[in-house]
Amino acid sequence: MKERQNAVVREFANLSSWEDRYKKLIEFGKTLPDLPADKKLEDYKVKGCQSQVWMHARLENGKIIFEADSDAILVRGLVALLLRVYSDATPVEILTTAPDFVKDIGLEGKLSPSRANGLFSMIKQMKFYAMAFQAKASAP
Repeated sequence: MKERQNAVVREFANLSSWEDRYKKLIEFGKTLPDLPADKKLEDYKVKGCQSQVWMHARLENGKIIFEADSDAILVRGLVALLLRVYSDATPVEILTTAPDFVKDIGLEGKLSPSRANGLFSMIKQMKFYAMAFQAKASAP
């Protein structure tokens, strides 16, 4: 996961302005597959996001596969960015790897407070899924 974070940081390091970085996030969002309607349910909504964000996770071969979507284009880009880093990782990797890339690419200081809160709510939700899958795996 650390290498995934480093790859994201390198990709954003080549962008000189914040306008370019926002455009990159929007591009990420446009590549995100639509979440099926049966996964856009209230149960899958991420709490703490100003926009609507739905997140679903499943465990396959010991790794968590995340699917998510948003009704806002920039937030959809943030979702796609998080999926690049966290999807297809083990619960332990997700729980033990800090989201340093958020600070390293400068999102903490450049997102509006409500968007930054939503971003950290999404990360928190991913960690909750990881805790649940880890607990289920270790249950007798």
